[in-house]
Amino acid sequence: MYLCKKNMKRFIESYFQEWKISPRRKPMIIRGARQVGKTYLVDKFGRENFKYYLKINPEQDSSLKSIFGSKNPQLIVTEISALFNVPVVEGETLLFIDEIQLLPEAIAALRYFYEEIPGLHVITAGSLLDHTLNELPYSMPVGRVEFAYMYPLCFEEFLLANKQEGLIAYINDYSLEKPFSQAVHQKLSEYLRLYFFIGGMPEAVDVYLKTKNLMEVEKVHSEILTSFKYDFAKYGTRKQQDYLNECLEYSANNVGKKVKYVNINKNVHSSNLKEAMLKLELSRIIHLVRRTKSSKVPITQYVDKDIFKPVFLDIGLMCNLSRIKLSDVSNLVSDFEGALAEQFIGQELLASFEYFEDAKLYYWSREAKNANAEIDYLLQLGNKIYPLEVKAGKTGTLKSLQVYLAEKNEHTGIRFNLDLPSLGNKLSATINVKGVMKTLEYKLISLPLYFAGNLKSKQISGLDIQK
Repeated sequence: MYLCKKNMKRFIESYFQEWKISPRRKPMIIRGARQVGKTYLVDKFGRENFKYYLKINPEQDSSLKSIFGSKNPQLIVTEISALFNVPVVEGETLLFIDEIQLLPEAIAALRYFYEEIPGLHVITAGSLLDHTLNELPYSMPVGRVEFAYMYPLCFEEFLLANKQEGLIAYINDYSLEKPFSQAVHQKLSEYLRLYFFIGGMPEAVDVYLKTKNLMEVEKVHSEILTSFKYDFAKYGTRKQQDYLNECLEYSANNVGKKVKYVNINKNVHSSNLKEAMLKLELSRIIHLVRRTKSSKVPITQYVDKDIFKPVFLDIGLMCNLSRIKLSDVSNLVSDFEGALAEQFIGQELLASFEYFEDAKLYYWSREAKNANAEIDYLLQLGNKIYPLEVKAGKTGTLKSLQVYLAEKNEHTGIRFNLDLPSLGNKLSATINVKGVMKTLEYKLISLPLYFAGNLKSKQISGLDIQK
């Protein structure tokens, strides 16, 4: 993979800097899907911030297994220092263990690094790491390691890569009390459309920056998806690999829709397909948005773990799997526009969690005869939960949002669409709540799709959403 160092800034780099000087620093395990940029960023961080950088990879050196068989961390660092001819000095050396899932002994050894060499900076990463952590034959070094989670470039990072600092500043400084520039909105919408098809996988963004050729981007997407499918060979029998491929294709074409196993393959038992979906989630190729009945914290109190809808790792990869040709993106059917919008919001929400949080998304639905309703996402801000509706265009019904607010006795909803931002106070609707007509008064915060990343991480200037 080749990357533009100057253009590919990732916000997690500042988190690495904080980790470096933290008095309670622990060995860090970076978790994320294949090819989201884990190795590249650690390489960059190690070379720019440490006197010595020692990178080891058990995939490239089988002798590491015997070295990490020891429970003596001083002996381990002495041997790898000699083997790779790099000094290991506390406070001056970054030790990076890449593809650590191939060396479970190294995961177990992290506790000893923390306990006996606390001054040594240690970072680990790997593909399919969550599978290894889930099946670790050793006791997990709980309390002696910390985690960081990586995703593809979010939309703001995409704008930064395209040198659109002015657009970023405009969004970050905006207040709902002020009018929003139509010209700025138009330009942001154009970049949003571009992001829909390029996505945030670092190599895809880099290829676009260098070539401005969407066909070349499409090739990158195909290569990445092929590498995912190559990994499936590690998941057991040929039939299990086939289930993974079927669930992968299904997820890309059914983002935002409740998973129905009969629609994946009616000839396969649902338990086999559910296992495949959960493996894709462990690989972080998809994220399963689970249904909850909660309207108060904790949001996890009434989660139904068996009912979920998929969000894909990356919107660009989703388009590729859905056979959208980037050479002709002007003729998309309107039905898929809704899936793209919901995928984008989900992807932005996941990326907006704190780096140490294993992000989880939830939705709400009511399934009743002639009275179905569904809220695309529920978002916790502080200790309050807000319903989020996603619309692909500028208009759309708010019936489900109004039903949720009336049933839960809440009074603030958030809508994402392609229109300019607005704030509607003291809106009203008459809603049938369990056979009783109820007058609802509520506030509607309406935001363009490209504001999604700001909602959780930075809030919105001038708007105290929690009042």
